[in-house]
Amino acid sequence: MPREIKAAVCEGGGAPPRIETLLLDDPAPDELVIEVAAAGICHTDLGIAEWSQEPRVFGHEGAGTVVALGEDVSDFAIGDRVAATFGYCGTCPVCTAGRPAYCVDGIALNVDGKRECERPVFTRPDGTSVGGAFFQQSCFASHALVTKRNAVKIPDSLDFVAAAPLGCGIQTGAGAVFNQLDVKAGEPIVIIGCGTVGLAAIMAAKIIGCEPIIGVDLEEGRLTLAKELGATHTLDGSITDLSGAIKQITAVGAAGVLDAAGTQHTFEQSVHALRPGGTLGTLTLPGGFEDPIQHPGGISFLTTRIVGVIEGDAVPHEFLPRLIDYFQNGQMPFDRLIETFPFENIADAFAAMRDKGVIKPVLTFGA
Repeated sequence: MPREIKAAVCEGGGAPPRIETLLLDDPAPDELVIEVAAAGICHTDLGIAEWSQEPRVFGHEGAGTVVALGEDVSDFAIGDRVAATFGYCGTCPVCTAGRPAYCVDGIALNVDGKRECERPVFTRPDGTSVGGAFFQQSCFASHALVTKRNAVKIPDSLDFVAAAPLGCGIQTGAGAVFNQLDVKAGEPIVIIGCGTVGLAAIMAAKIIGCEPIIGVDLEEGRLTLAKELGATHTLDGSITDLSGAIKQITAVGAAGVLDAAGTQHTFEQSVHALRPGGTLGTLTLPGGFEDPIQHPGGISFLTTRIVGVIEGDAVPHEFLPRLIDYFQNGQMPFDRLIETFPFENIADAFAAMRDKGVIKPVLTFGA
Protein backbone atom coordinates (compact mmCIF):
# COMPACT_ATOMS: atom_id res chain seq x y z
CA MET A 1 0.00 0.00 0.00
CA PRO A 2 1.47 3.40 -0.97
CA ARG A 3 2.84 5.39 1.96
CA GLU A 4 2.35 9.08 2.62
CA ILE A 5 5.62 10.99 2.57
CA LYS A 6 7.04 14.49 2.32
CA ALA A 7 8.94 15.38 -0.84
CA ALA A 8 10.45 18.51 -2.40
CA VAL A 9 8.81 19.03 -5.80
CA CYS A 10 10.35 21.22 -8.50
CA GLU A 11 7.52 22.27 -10.80
CA GLY A 12 9.79 22.81 -13.81
CA GLY A 13 11.72 25.54 -15.55
CA GLY A 14 13.98 26.16 -12.57
CA ALA A 15 11.19 26.82 -10.07
CA PRO A 16 12.50 26.44 -6.51
CA PRO A 17 11.64 23.19 -4.72
CA ARG A 18 8.54 23.17 -2.55
CA ILE A 19 7.76 20.50 0.02
CA GLU A 20 4.50 18.63 -0.51
CA THR A 21 2.72 15.55 0.79
CA LEU A 22 2.90 12.77 -1.81
CA LEU A 23 2.18 9.08 -1.99
CA LEU A 24 5.20 6.81 -2.57
CA ASP A 25 4.53 3.68 -4.61
CA ASP A 26 5.16 0.21 -3.18
CA PRO A 27 8.55 -1.25 -4.11
CA ALA A 28 8.78 -3.28 -7.30
CA PRO A 29 10.36 -6.74 -6.90
CA ASP A 30 13.94 -5.40 -7.26
CA GLU A 31 13.42 -2.23 -5.19
CA LEU A 32 13.66 -1.22 -1.55
CA VAL A 33 12.40 1.78 0.36
CA ILE A 34 14.77 3.82 2.48
CA GLU A 35 13.86 6.36 5.10
CA VAL A 36 16.15 9.19 4.08
CA ALA A 37 18.39 10.62 6.80
CA ALA A 38 20.61 12.86 4.66
CA ALA A 39 20.76 13.93 1.01
CA GLY A 40 23.49 15.85 -0.77
CA ILE A 41 22.74 18.50 -3.37
CA CYS A 42 24.72 18.38 -6.62
CA HIS A 43 24.98 20.78 -9.56
CA THR A 44 23.27 18.10 -11.63
CA ASP A 45 20.14 18.52 -9.51
CA LEU A 46 20.14 22.25 -10.21
CA GLY A 47 20.91 21.83 -13.90
CA ILE A 48 18.23 19.25 -14.64
CA ALA A 49 15.72 21.23 -12.55
CA GLU A 50 16.37 24.20 -14.86
CA TRP A 51 15.96 22.04 -17.97
CA SER A 52 12.92 20.00 -16.88
CA GLN A 53 9.47 21.31 -17.74
CA GLU A 54 7.36 19.06 -15.54
CA PRO A 55 6.98 18.43 -11.79
CA ARG A 56 9.79 16.19 -10.51
CA VAL A 57 11.52 15.19 -7.29
CA PHE A 58 15.28 15.33 -7.65
CA GLY A 59 18.15 14.25 -5.43
CA HIS A 60 20.75 11.58 -6.13
CA GLU A 61 23.02 11.53 -3.09
CA GLY A 62 20.81 9.89 -0.48
CA ALA A 63 21.63 7.95 2.66
CA GLY A 64 19.25 6.31 5.09
CA THR A 65 17.74 3.17 6.57
CA VAL A 66 15.95 0.38 4.74
CA VAL A 67 12.29 0.20 5.80
CA ALA A 68 10.70 -2.02 3.09
CA LEU A 69 11.85 -4.64 0.58
CA GLY A 70 10.66 -5.87 -2.80
CA GLU A 71 10.05 -9.59 -3.12
CA ASP A 72 13.26 -10.24 -5.10
CA VAL A 73 15.58 -8.35 -2.74
CA SER A 74 17.66 -10.76 -0.67
CA ASP A 75 20.93 -8.88 -0.06
CA PHE A 76 19.35 -6.28 2.22
CA ALA A 77 17.30 -6.42 5.40
CA ILE A 78 15.00 -4.02 7.20
CA GLY A 79 17.20 -1.75 9.30
CA ASP A 80 20.25 -1.83 7.02
CA ARG A 81 22.03 1.51 6.69
CA VAL A 82 22.74 2.38 3.04
CA ALA A 83 24.02 5.06 0.71
CA ALA A 84 22.30 5.38 -2.65
CA THR A 85 24.24 5.94 -5.86
CA PHE A 86 23.54 5.98 -9.61
CA GLY A 87 21.26 3.51 -11.34
CA TYR A 88 22.29 0.89 -13.89
CA CYS A 89 20.64 -2.13 -15.48
CA GLY A 90 23.28 -4.70 -14.53
CA THR A 91 22.68 -6.81 -17.64
CA CYS A 92 23.86 -4.86 -20.70
CA PRO A 93 27.31 -5.58 -22.19
CA VAL A 94 28.79 -2.51 -20.54
CA CYS A 95 27.49 -3.37 -17.07
CA THR A 96 28.57 -7.00 -17.33
CA ALA A 97 32.04 -5.79 -18.40
CA GLY A 98 32.34 -4.05 -15.03
CA ARG A 99 31.60 -0.46 -16.08
CA PRO A 100 28.08 0.26 -14.74
CA ALA A 101 28.56 4.04 -14.83
CA TYR A 102 28.43 3.74 -18.63
CA CYS A 103 25.34 1.52 -18.70
CA VAL A 104 23.58 1.48 -22.07
CA ASP A 105 20.39 2.62 -20.30
CA GLY A 106 22.22 5.11 -18.08
CA ILE A 107 20.49 8.24 -19.35
CA ALA A 108 17.03 6.66 -19.24
CA LEU A 109 17.54 5.33 -15.72
CA ASN A 110 19.27 8.34 -14.20
CA VAL A 111 18.22 11.49 -16.03
CA ASP A 112 14.80 10.39 -17.28
CA GLY A 113 13.89 8.33 -14.20
CA LYS A 114 12.84 5.19 -16.07
CA ARG A 115 11.34 2.52 -13.84
CA GLU A 116 11.08 -1.08 -15.02
CA CYS A 117 7.55 -1.58 -13.69
CA GLU A 118 6.50 1.71 -15.37
CA ARG A 119 4.33 2.78 -12.41
CA PRO A 120 4.81 6.38 -11.21
CA VAL A 121 6.99 6.63 -8.11
CA PHE A 122 5.05 9.57 -6.69
CA THR A 123 1.44 10.66 -6.93
CA ARG A 124 -0.29 13.66 -5.45
CA PRO A 125 -3.39 13.19 -3.29
CA ASP A 126 -5.50 14.14 -6.33
CA GLY A 127 -4.04 11.22 -8.28
CA THR A 128 -1.73 13.15 -10.62
CA SER A 129 1.79 11.81 -10.95
CA VAL A 130 5.05 13.55 -10.09
CA GLY A 131 8.31 12.50 -11.74
CA GLY A 132 10.58 10.29 -9.64
CA ALA A 133 13.32 7.67 -9.88
CA PHE A 134 15.88 10.39 -10.56
CA PHE A 135 19.15 8.43 -10.54
CA GLN A 136 16.89 5.62 -9.33
CA GLN A 137 16.31 7.35 -6.00
CA SER A 138 14.79 10.90 -5.97
CA CYS A 139 16.04 11.33 -2.42
CA PHE A 140 14.82 14.89 -1.80
CA ALA A 141 12.06 13.24 0.18
CA SER A 142 11.48 11.66 3.57
CA HIS A 143 11.45 8.24 1.85
CA ALA A 144 12.93 7.05 -1.44
CA LEU A 145 12.61 4.04 -3.72
CA VAL A 146 15.99 2.64 -4.77
CA THR A 147 16.98 -0.57 -6.52
CA LYS A 148 19.04 -3.40 -5.08
CA ARG A 149 21.79 -2.41 -7.54
CA ASN A 150 22.22 1.21 -6.51
CA ALA A 151 22.07 0.81 -2.72
CA VAL A 152 25.35 0.19 -0.90
CA LYS A 153 25.54 -0.87 2.75
CA ILE A 154 27.50 1.45 5.01
CA PRO A 155 28.97 0.77 8.47
CA ASP A 156 27.25 1.86 11.67
CA SER A 157 30.31 4.01 12.42
CA LEU A 158 29.69 6.25 9.38
CA ASP A 159 27.43 9.25 9.89
CA PHE A 160 24.64 9.59 7.32
CA VAL A 161 25.64 13.20 6.58
CA ALA A 162 29.14 12.10 5.60
CA ALA A 163 27.79 9.11 3.68
CA ALA A 164 25.37 11.04 1.46
CA PRO A 165 27.83 12.71 -0.99
CA LEU A 166 29.64 9.42 -1.57
CA GLY A 167 27.05 8.30 -4.10
CA CYS A 168 27.96 10.93 -6.68
CA GLY A 169 30.25 13.91 -5.97
CA ILE A 170 32.97 12.22 -3.95
CA GLN A 171 32.83 9.05 -6.02
CA THR A 172 33.11 11.01 -9.27
CA GLY A 173 36.13 13.12 -8.32
CA ALA A 174 38.06 10.38 -6.57
CA GLY A 175 37.18 7.82 -9.24
CA ALA A 176 38.36 10.10 -12.03
CA VAL A 177 41.82 10.09 -10.48
CA PHE A 178 41.96 6.50 -9.24
CA ASN A 179 40.28 4.89 -12.26
CA GLN A 180 40.51 7.09 -15.34
CA LEU A 181 43.33 9.64 -15.58
CA ASP A 182 46.09 7.03 -15.29
CA VAL A 183 48.32 9.24 -13.13
CA LYS A 184 50.94 7.66 -10.90
CA ALA A 185 52.97 8.59 -7.85
CA GLY A 186 55.40 11.39 -8.61
CA GLU A 187 53.49 12.55 -11.72
CA PRO A 188 51.94 16.03 -12.08
CA ILE A 189 48.18 16.44 -12.03
CA VAL A 190 45.93 19.49 -12.47
CA ILE A 191 42.40 19.87 -11.09
CA ILE A 192 40.38 22.74 -12.59
CA GLY A 193 37.39 23.62 -10.42
CA CYS A 194 37.66 23.08 -6.68
CA GLY A 195 34.10 22.14 -5.82
CA THR A 196 33.11 18.77 -4.41
CA VAL A 197 34.34 16.78 -7.41
CA GLY A 198 37.57 18.72 -7.75
CA LEU A 199 38.46 18.60 -4.07
CA ALA A 200 37.72 14.87 -3.95
CA ALA A 201 40.09 14.51 -6.90
CA ILE A 202 42.78 16.47 -5.06
CA MET A 203 42.45 14.22 -2.02
CA ALA A 204 42.71 11.15 -4.26
CA ALA A 205 45.80 12.56 -5.98
CA LYS A 206 47.43 13.07 -2.59
CA ILE A 207 46.71 9.44 -1.66
CA ILE A 208 48.34 8.27 -4.91
CA GLY A 209 51.34 10.52 -4.29
CA CYS A 210 51.04 12.75 -7.37
CA GLU A 211 53.57 15.60 -7.49
CA PRO A 212 52.87 18.41 -8.04
CA ILE A 213 49.10 18.64 -7.44
CA ILE A 214 47.80 21.89 -8.92
CA GLY A 215 44.37 23.20 -7.97
CA VAL A 216 42.71 25.86 -10.14
CA ASP A 217 39.66 27.92 -9.19
CA LEU A 218 38.27 31.46 -9.26
CA GLU A 219 37.45 31.54 -5.53
CA GLU A 220 40.28 32.27 -3.10
CA GLY A 221 38.58 30.38 -0.27
CA ARG A 222 38.34 27.22 -2.35
CA LEU A 223 42.00 27.48 -3.33
CA THR A 224 42.93 27.78 0.35
CA LEU A 225 40.93 24.65 1.13
CA ALA A 226 42.50 22.87 -1.85
CA LYS A 227 45.94 23.44 -0.33
CA GLU A 228 44.78 22.19 3.04
CA LEU A 229 43.45 19.01 1.41
CA GLY A 230 46.52 18.19 -0.65
CA ALA A 231 47.23 20.66 -3.44
CA THR A 232 50.91 21.60 -3.60
CA HIS A 233 50.20 24.61 -5.83
CA THR A 234 47.14 26.71 -6.66
CA LEU A 235 46.38 29.00 -9.58
CA ASP A 236 43.75 31.66 -10.20
CA GLY A 237 41.47 30.32 -12.92
CA SER A 238 41.13 33.75 -14.52
CA ILE A 239 44.73 33.66 -15.78
CA THR A 240 44.68 34.00 -19.57
CA ASP A 241 47.65 31.71 -20.16
CA LEU A 242 46.72 29.05 -17.64
CA SER A 243 48.52 26.30 -19.53
CA GLY A 244 51.70 28.38 -19.52
CA ALA A 245 51.51 28.80 -15.76
CA ILE A 246 50.97 25.05 -15.37
CA LYS A 247 53.99 24.28 -17.55
CA GLN A 248 56.13 26.63 -15.48
CA ILE A 249 55.34 24.44 -12.48
CA THR A 250 55.47 21.04 -14.22
CA ALA A 251 58.23 21.75 -16.79
CA VAL A 252 56.87 19.36 -19.47
CA GLY A 253 53.16 19.51 -18.68
CA ALA A 254 50.71 17.47 -16.66
CA ALA A 255 50.22 13.72 -16.84
CA GLY A 256 46.54 14.29 -16.11
CA VAL A 257 44.08 17.17 -16.02
CA LEU A 258 40.54 17.01 -14.66
CA ASP A 259 38.41 19.85 -16.03
CA ALA A 260 35.44 20.29 -13.74
CA ALA A 261 34.71 23.81 -15.03
CA GLY A 262 33.66 22.90 -18.56
CA THR A 263 34.23 26.10 -20.52
CA GLN A 264 35.89 26.60 -23.91
CA HIS A 265 38.75 28.37 -22.14
CA THR A 266 39.38 25.69 -19.55
CA PHE A 267 39.07 22.93 -22.15
CA GLU A 268 41.65 24.51 -24.45
CA GLN A 269 43.98 25.33 -21.58
CA SER A 270 43.65 21.78 -20.28
CA VAL A 271 44.61 20.31 -23.65
CA HIS A 272 47.62 22.62 -23.93
CA ALA A 273 48.68 21.87 -20.34
CA LEU A 274 49.06 18.14 -20.97
CA ARG A 275 52.38 16.55 -21.70
CA PRO A 276 52.49 14.08 -24.64
CA GLY A 277 50.63 10.95 -23.60
CA GLY A 278 48.67 12.83 -20.94
CA THR A 279 44.95 12.41 -20.25
CA LEU A 280 42.22 15.03 -19.93
CA GLY A 281 39.10 14.07 -18.02
CA THR A 282 35.93 16.06 -18.72
CA LEU A 283 32.82 15.70 -16.58
CA THR A 284 30.41 18.37 -17.74
CA LEU A 285 28.51 18.87 -20.99
CA PRO A 286 30.42 21.97 -22.12
CA GLY A 287 28.32 24.25 -24.25
CA GLY A 288 25.41 21.84 -24.18
CA PHE A 289 23.96 20.55 -27.43
CA GLU A 290 23.52 23.94 -29.10
CA ASP A 291 27.01 25.43 -28.77
CA PRO A 292 29.48 22.64 -27.98
CA ILE A 293 33.12 23.43 -27.29
CA GLN A 294 35.73 23.06 -30.02
CA HIS A 295 39.00 21.12 -29.80
CA PRO A 296 41.95 23.48 -30.44
CA GLY A 297 43.55 20.92 -32.77
CA GLY A 298 47.26 20.80 -33.51
CA ILE A 299 49.62 17.98 -32.62
CA SER A 300 47.93 17.60 -29.22
CA PHE A 301 44.96 16.07 -31.05
CA LEU A 302 47.19 13.06 -31.71
CA THR A 303 49.40 13.05 -28.62
CA THR A 304 46.84 13.38 -25.82
CA ARG A 305 43.76 11.47 -24.70
CA ILE A 306 40.33 12.74 -23.61
CA VAL A 307 38.00 10.68 -21.43
CA GLY A 308 34.47 11.50 -20.42
CA VAL A 309 34.07 11.08 -16.67
CA ILE A 310 30.79 9.59 -15.44
CA GLU A 311 30.69 8.67 -11.75
CA GLY A 312 34.44 8.09 -11.81
CA ASP A 313 33.95 4.86 -13.79
CA ALA A 314 33.32 3.24 -10.41
CA VAL A 315 31.70 -0.03 -9.38
CA PRO A 316 29.93 1.40 -6.32
CA HIS A 317 29.72 -1.77 -4.22
CA GLU A 318 33.50 -2.04 -4.44
CA PHE A 319 34.50 1.61 -4.60
CA LEU A 320 32.34 3.21 -1.89
CA PRO A 321 33.72 0.93 0.87
CA ARG A 322 37.22 1.92 -0.26
CA LEU A 323 36.33 5.62 0.01
CA ILE A 324 34.79 5.03 3.44
CA ASP A 325 38.05 3.43 4.59
CA TYR A 326 40.01 6.46 3.34
CA PHE A 327 37.61 8.75 5.17
CA GLN A 328 37.70 6.87 8.43
CA ASN A 329 41.49 6.66 8.50
CA GLY A 330 41.80 10.39 7.86
CA GLN A 331 43.15 10.28 4.30
CA MET A 332 40.05 11.74 2.68
CA PRO A 333 38.32 14.20 5.04
CA PHE A 334 35.50 15.09 2.67
CA ASP A 335 33.27 16.07 5.57
CA ARG A 336 35.14 19.39 5.47
CA LEU A 337 33.23 20.24 2.27
CA ILE A 338 29.80 19.80 3.85
CA GLU A 339 27.35 22.30 5.29
CA THR A 340 24.03 20.95 6.52
CA PHE A 341 20.54 22.36 5.98
CA PRO A 342 17.26 21.09 7.44
CA PHE A 343 15.13 19.49 4.73
CA GLU A 344 12.54 22.22 5.26
CA ASN A 345 15.15 24.74 4.07
CA ILE A 346 15.89 23.00 0.77
CA ALA A 347 15.20 26.17 -1.25
CA ASP A 348 17.91 27.97 0.76
CA ALA A 349 20.29 25.06 0.16
CA PHE A 350 19.62 25.24 -3.60
CA ALA A 351 20.37 28.98 -3.53
CA ALA A 352 23.58 28.46 -1.55
CA MET A 353 24.75 25.89 -4.08
CA ARG A 354 23.85 28.09 -7.04
CA ASP A 355 25.61 31.12 -5.52
CA LYS A 356 28.72 29.06 -4.60
CA GLY A 357 28.32 30.00 -0.95
CA VAL A 358 28.57 26.33 -0.01
CA ILE A 359 30.64 23.56 -1.56
CA LYS A 360 28.44 20.60 -0.63
CA PRO A 361 25.02 21.30 0.92
CA VAL A 362 23.59 18.24 2.65
CA LEU A 363 19.94 18.10 3.72
CA THR A 364 19.11 16.51 7.07
CA PHE A 365 15.81 14.87 7.94
CA GLY A 366 14.12 14.47 11.30
CA ALA A 367 15.70 14.92 14.72
